Amino acid sequence: MGFKKEGDLMLPPYSAAGPVPPPPPRWRRRRPARLTRVLKILGLACLGFIVYAQWRQISGSSPTESAARRNPSRLSMDKLHADLQTCAKLHKKPQDPIGLGRERNARYVDGHKPTLIKNATVWVGEPAKGTSAEGAWAGKGYAWINADVYMEYGLIKKVEKDISPRSLASDTLVWDAQGRQLTTGIIDMHSHAGVDSLPELVGNDDTNEMSADITPYVRSIDGLQPQDHQIQVIKSGGVTTSLVLPGSGNNIGGEAYPIKHAVGQPDGRAEIAVADMLADPDRSWRYMKMACGENAKRVYGKVGEHGPVSRLGESWEFRRAFETAATLNRAQDDWCAQAEAVGVEKMDAYLPQDLKWESLGAALRGQVHINTHCYTVPDLEAFVDHTNEFNFSIRAFHHAHQTYLVPEILKRAWGPTPPASALFADNMWYKAEAYVGSEYAGKKLWEAGLTPIYVSDNPVLNAQHVVFEAAKAFGYGLPYAVALASVTTAPAERLGLAERLGKVKPGFDADVVVWDSDPLSVGAAPVQVWIDGTAQFDDPVELEKPLRGPIDPKTTFDMPTEEPTDVVADVVFTGVTTSYLPGLEGSARGSSTGSNNLTVAVSCGKVVCVGASCPSKVVGAATRRIHLKDGYLTKPFTAFGSLLGLNAIDAEDSTDNGHSTSQFSRGVDGLRLGTKKLRYAHRYGVTRAISAPAFASAGTHFGTSVGFRTDAGHVLENGVVFAEDVAVHYTLQEEAAKSGGDGTVSGAVGALRRKLLKAVGDVKDANNETTADAFSEEAYLRRVVRGEVPLAITVHSADGIASALKLKAQVEEVGQSNLTVVILGGAESHLVADELAAARVGVVLSPLQSYRTSWDQRRALTGAPLTNGTAVDALVRAGVVVAIGLEEDWLVRDMGLLAGIVWRNGGGAAGRGEALGLVGGMCIRCWGWTARARTRIRRRVIPRRRREEEEEEEENKEFLVFEGSPLEIGGEDSGGGWSWEGGTVCISAVSKYVALVCIAI
Repeated sequence: MGFKKEGDLMLPPYSAAGPVPPPPPRWRRRRPARLTRVLKILGLACLGFIVYAQWRQISGSSPTESAARRNPSRLSMDKLHADLQTCAKLHKKPQDPIGLGRERNARYVDGHKPTLIKNATVWVGEPAKGTSAEGAWAGKGYAWINADVYMEYGLIKKVEKDISPRSLASDTLVWDAQGRQLTTGIIDMHSHAGVDSLPELVGNDDTNEMSADITPYVRSIDGLQPQDHQIQVIKSGGVTTSLVLPGSGNNIGGEAYPIKHAVGQPDGRAEIAVADMLADPDRSWRYMKMACGENAKRVYGKVGEHGPVSRLGESWEFRRAFETAATLNRAQDDWCAQAEAVGVEKMDAYLPQDLKWESLGAALRGQVHINTHCYTVPDLEAFVDHTNEFNFSIRAFHHAHQTYLVPEILKRAWGPTPPASALFADNMWYKAEAYVGSEYAGKKLWEAGLTPIYVSDNPVLNAQHVVFEAAKAFGYGLPYAVALASVTTAPAERLGLAERLGKVKPGFDADVVVWDSDPLSVGAAPVQVWIDGTAQFDDPVELEKPLRGPIDPKTTFDMPTEEPTDVVADVVFTGVTTSYLPGLEGSARGSSTGSNNLTVAVSCGKVVCVGASCPSKVVGAATRRIHLKDGYLTKPFTAFGSLLGLNAIDAEDSTDNGHSTSQFSRGVDGLRLGTKKLRYAHRYGVTRAISAPAFASAGTHFGTSVGFRTDAGHVLENGVVFAEDVAVHYTLQEEAAKSGGDGTVSGAVGALRRKLLKAVGDVKDANNETTADAFSEEAYLRRVVRGEVPLAITVHSADGIASALKLKAQVEEVGQSNLTVVILGGAESHLVADELAAARVGVVLSPLQSYRTSWDQRRALTGAPLTNGTAVDALVRAGVVVAIGLEEDWLVRDMGLLAGIVWRNGGGAAGRGEALGLVGGMCIRCWGWTARARTRIRRRVIPRRRREEEEEEEENKEFLVFEGSPLEIGGEDSGGGWSWEGGTVCISAVSKYVALVCIAI
């Protein structure tokens, strides 16, 4: 030991071991041997005293104080012990919560009475005992059973036949299902309800946190609005649980939460609270949303400043984020291992933690269920690579349009099971990554051993009708049991709640729905919905429908072949049971002959015979005979209001005609044919379309619409354009109208009024009329005020429609003429149905079923069980001429089914033929549009009877033949179709209808 010199003193340095004894006095050094012994004795005594004193101090102090003395860094022992407890949590993987064995649901509210649902036809949601795993995957062993369902304490307690009320609590509520179908509540695994509230307002939009591309630290629950009315609308469709995800603007968007659609005291809850909506109050699992592809690079990419601007950059952003979280995890694991090895009291630092990366670190530890928005093959493959590089699993790819092309890539994903595919049934073409897709994707995925799930992406689709996505998937060939599982048991399993949700079994949450018809049938609506055993509707509207049995679970539909084949010209169809063709209406079932087998013969471009029998010479001359089991004849469908022919991929400017708020233009000048949209339209029976240039965006219109055939390659082909200028279009829809030059709705109405009144003046001044450009806006408005061309006004609000009616009356009064006015949109038209009928103004409903997406649609009728019908029902009852429009192009596949909804849910207001008339035939004839002038000329020179015969014959020059009703699921696809073109019948392979006979006019 060295000494420091200070004057004449030699001082020892500081030592934590204690004071160093001073050197012995000089006089004692003279006798070293004896002094040494004494010193040893004294040293031992001192050492013993020190040990004793230290022992007393330790035994008399608290453990924390004593540990702090042993901890040289003076860290908080409370914090260190808390960190050690966190270590145990970091390494604990959640388990799916149990169902059976609970006495009560954690969501149960004291005081709610038990309920017995009697006389139900129940879909349990699992196959009968003894069914093999292979058989269950194939949809075998499933059946509807007759049973009663008893619910108590928020749980299903019994599912048995003839449960006696005497064996139950005396206050049990008894509800008679009267044989109707009962299922578990529908589960929507991809929704933005509550964070993307409706109607859409800037102040209510909390879908994406756009401050950064990587935001795993934000949570959808913090922006979820329980008073979003759409939550009630969704529930009215039988949806009891939704996974509310952040949006897809970010590569990593944040945490998601599954909720139940029960809010506040009217729905059986204590109060309005987001936490009270959690489907699993114990939060057994956490959930996270990620996204690949177009969105993030479009939102965040800025060349030269920051990325990602490409999929390459997106992969880097993913990998950098995963590596950051993995590095934090490794540091935590090292700290925990050291603390457990040496004792927490010897640690000189706290557990490494970073709230920004906590949730992503938990995801890499397998504590968070990851759901990723990915469409394309490169997106899917890159993300599968990420799962293997960083060892985390993924529950489902969402949107997932191209997963059916690469099932083996999905099977390479890290983890025990490959990801499911959360899909739409047939919504595609809206952007480049959605351009490659198939309505048969679900069937192909299932055949490859993967799980299809159908979702809404609410408000992209109305989650109220998410079960309709599963119904359409059933029509596209997915087995019945698999289709119903795709919105019940499959999403429950992917949420980690397979023992609580998705089945009607004892121990499961008491979320059940009684339907007015099979849930996979067109127009199916709940009669009542229970969440946690509590009925959600005090006085639900029940549609008047005949009680029908459920669809046989063994029913399947085959997928058509891939390529069309040509056959010879003349064809005879037998087995036709029903015809909706003008002049040929009727049903073979009701014929005087009692036959259920009509024959339809086509020869040399004409329908030569429709009847119980046809002349043998006609039948014998046919080179092709097609026998149907249940054939239907209808007119082809006409699409109106969409961008068909003017757009190929919605979000790609280079494939689009564009939009303008100032430049009046003609749709015929912007036609671009031969697109995938048009090919699909023709294959699904939409032979004609009427499209107008866009005003501010899709769904708004400005200019003249063009009527054209969907099967043409270019506009110069003979007969392609059947009406160059169908109508003159303007938009008074609130948000769009304000984007015009006037900047206000009132300014847009006033500007249109001035233009029309000027046109009236020009008509009276023949000199002005003759000098004008025949294709100018002014020239077309003169034709409008003369009654030669209809005026089509796009508007949704009742007040906007009222303004259009007032404008019509004002112009007619000044011009002493009658205007033909059509409303396009019409979400709130039911509020002015009588006024529309009195003014003889028709309505093209687009969409058919509004769900209040915008402020000007906020009073739309959403249908049973919330409202008594929808706008179409009110308009039909009032006598308004009405048709179904398409607000989006992908709906070309669904036109027959949309008509089926009108027929099925209209309470008899519209028969089958009338419903098909809303989508069939030419809208031009419905409102007397541009064909009016031609008809007036023909009336002068052609006798009435002959003219009617010729018009009827013209109507029937083109028709569809279906196997089964086109209004119902299962009536649209028998594996192929035939179309007549120039003497050739072509079997249309990818087609839901059996035959499209298009005889060239």
